[in-house]
Amino acid sequence: MLAIFQKCLAHPPEELNSPHAHGGIKKSAKQPQEILRDFHLYHPTASFSASFSGGAAIASAGADPRCSPLQQRLFCGLDEVYCIFVGRLDNLSSLIRQYGLCGKSSNEAVLVIEAYRTLRDRGPYPADQVVKDLIGSFAFVIFDNRVGSVFAALSEDGKIPLYWGIAAEGSVVISDDVDVIKGGCGKSFAPFPPGCMFHSEGGLKSFERPMNKMKAMPRVDSEGAMCGAFFKVDSCAKISSMPRVGSAANWSSWEEKL
Repeated sequence: MLAIFQKCLAHPPEELNSPHAHGGIKKSAKQPQEILRDFHLYHPTASFSASFSGGAAIASAGADPRCSPLQQRLFCGLDEVYCIFVGRLDNLSSLIRQYGLCGKSSNEAVLVIEAYRTLRDRGPYPADQVVKDLIGSFAFVIFDNRVGSVFAALSEDGKIPLYWGIAAEGSVVISDDVDVIKGGCGKSFAPFPPGCMFHSEGGLKSFERPMNKMKAMPRVDSEGAMCGAFFKVDSCAKISSMPRVGSAANWSSWEEKL
């Protein structure tokens, strides 16, 4: 899995930038096209990618023989909404019934797209509750090309690896391949926090503890250099209100009201 989004589409936390950077971006970080090229080199026989005029690129590869067979890799596109999914949902059958997908060819990526579209267009529930209803081990990235929106989430158990970082010109890079992230983002990367979701407008939030703010924690690599920060739930800092999502709202509506 690889997803790259220019700054105009996604606004990751500033703490992802390495403090040992020039102008906020690590000199050794690469341009998005170089990162995409490296991904295909890592997966020469079973990878594909799609680039979009708005400044986005997504790529997927076949099953990794190092991973459990249950950690499937899926890609789906529907009505200009694209999803890359790694892992599994244990309650997929019940969710298919809940979202009215019975009788249709459905998998986890299709289900996540349908959940996203339901929330975007008419969902009565907050996004954190919808993601929390996904039971299993998973990581996914959604790109809505119609509205230029990015959404990513990682299950609370953290069994699926997921990383994010900053490319040379400031794009956010998300991947389950740590070698791609390290090679593309230099020191400006970190593990994506389990039990959390990221939206291009709403930022990073915990779907397990949505009323708590997130805080950045300093991260030091094996060479003793400061890197992009870890993020964890701040148990002492509460969000004053968590707005509900109305029929005319989309997933960006979770922005906190302070």
